[in-house]
Amino acid sequence: MNTPESAPNAGKSEGPPPQPQPPPQGKPRYWIWGLLVCLVVVGIVISLLHRQGPAQAGQGKRGFGLPVVPVATAVVRKGDIGVYTNALGIVTPVYTVMVKSRVDGQLMSVNFVEGQMVHQGDSLVEIDPRPYQAQVVQMEGQLVRDKALLENAHIDLERYKIAYASNAIPEQQLATQVAAVHQYEGTVKLDEGQLSNAVVQLIYTHLTAPISGRIGLRPVDPGNIVHATDTNPLAVITQLQPITVVFSVTEDSLPEILQQMSQGNKLAVEAYDSVFEKKLATGTLLTTDNQIDTTTGTIRLKALFANEDNSLFPNQFVNVNLLVRTQRGVLLVPTAAVQRSPEGTFVYVVQTNQTVAMRPVKEGPTEGSVTAVEGLEEGDIIAADNFNRLQDGVKVAVGKGEEGPRDRPVQVSLGKGVKVAATNPEAGPKQGHGKKRNMAATEATPP
Repeated sequence: MNTPESAPNAGKSEGPPPQPQPPPQGKPRYWIWGLLVCLVVVGIVISLLHRQGPAQAGQGKRGFGLPVVPVATAVVRKGDIGVYTNALGIVTPVYTVMVKSRVDGQLMSVNFVEGQMVHQGDSLVEIDPRPYQAQVVQMEGQLVRDKALLENAHIDLERYKIAYASNAIPEQQLATQVAAVHQYEGTVKLDEGQLSNAVVQLIYTHLTAPISGRIGLRPVDPGNIVHATDTNPLAVITQLQPITVVFSVTEDSLPEILQQMSQGNKLAVEAYDSVFEKKLATGTLLTTDNQIDTTTGTIRLKALFANEDNSLFPNQFVNVNLLVRTQRGVLLVPTAAVQRSPEGTFVYVVQTNQTVAMRPVKEGPTEGSVTAVEGLEEGDIIAADNFNRLQDGVKVAVGKGEEGPRDRPVQVSLGKGVKVAATNPEAGPKQGHGKKRNMAATEATPP
């Protein structure tokens, strides 16, 4: 028998079956978004591979994702290069004159301008000449008087000779007169010397330039009293043309230098500025010192420069290049192309498959921007820049920037006006970057 409490439960179990619940709206579907991300990544990778350009026939396989490095190139050529000895030198004038007064007196006038180029014989300084003119007049008068006494002594001597011939005077009186004549002759000589000295002192009041050169700053002004014992000069003249440079080289370089000089060869010497960038002048080696400095193991050399443009100045420090000899028919490369590593020096050689290979070389002398090397062959193409991005086996685009054309020739100077043009191979047509795919995902609506 059913109770009233159980009737409702029994009625519920006998109703229609439950309907399926629809999925909750707004819940994200992660697998669709993951698929979209994967497709985008694959598209980017394919685009990058297409941007590297198609692989040409005979070039081999390209590494996956490795960028092509643009480089400028130079061609290894044969030529001549000089072997130089570098040194630090100081410019020294051939002549330097300190003009001083040789008499005492008042400085009346200064006839030069500071820094003026003067010539030998030009008037420089005038000292009051009046006291010395008076001395000249005094010496002239004394000389005239003593000459008159000498003439009178000669007349008396002739009389004494006649008197002695007639036995009118003793021989002693004649001998005394002869001695008097000699005495007056000596007096006249003394007067002539004193007159010449007075004339010289008068000349010293007018100072002229003893050499041609550049005059320095004026240390004394007109109106001052100058003395022959003064330590300060009235002017300093320095010869600028020609001029010399004194520098020191190691004793190991001396035998080859002496050998060249003994053969009569004139060794060229180049003077550069303090940063070794601008060449100031070119001259020739003049001479060497007569002994080696034992404290430094060096010997001093002197070079002569014409210095027509006054590019060298006295006491100026310069860098000196002494050309000892010239090597003929050596392989030349740009100095910047020679790289260094713990294993030694090397260059990057561009191969036919447009990759670079590290080639060890032996470095020789350097002249300007050119270096002689051993270990290459004439005509080899080497990389000349972008070394920080290069390594053995890296693919390169010769003479091509990041966006520049490939067929543009690159010129690299090898010094002495020699330029080498490296023309890059023609590039093939660019491939497309692939089609963009438009994908759409739709959600199924619940039934």
